Amino acid sequence: MEYKIVKTDKILIIGLSATANFLNTNQITGQLARQFMSRVGEVKHRKDNFKLSLHKYLNFNISEFNPNQTFQKWIGVEVNNLLSVPAHMETLTIEAGKYLVINFEGTIEAFVNFWQDIHFNWLPNSEFEIDNRPHFERLGPDYNPKQAVNKEEIWIPIK
Repeated sequence: MEYKIVKTDKILIIGLSATANFLNTNQITGQLARQFMSRVGEVKHRKDNFKLSLHKYLNFNISEFNPNQTFQKWIGVEVNNLLSVPAHMETLTIEAGKYLVINFEGTIEAFVNFWQDIHFNWLPNSEFEIDNRPHFERLGPDYNPKQAVNKEEIWIPIK
């Protein structure tokens, strides 16, 4: 598995969130993405052109995986500051730390299989320990869920 380790400062996010679980996350993600993307132009002080698909778990432990486990699902963007938040949008601050970053290219179905393989097989047998900070995918400006193939970065918090 090819990866890199990235140390981050605080990450500031503006976006929309909703409660989801592993059974309805695709539906919730689609709803949030449609709502957010129609308003993304309202967000000022963006750090870059990437969008984030983010999962804020209460306590992520793959050995206790339960598809009904709820988490906070976010669609948003990283910003340089939180001085101007559009109406009815939310903010999230992710504390500084290390992330394991893995590049992915493929279909949405292949992404699900890749994500499962990383979390159920590769990570438990690696030297890494997951930290209790949000997990997210960085989606480039060309990302479109209707495309057959997309590129994204998987960011997994590690200690």
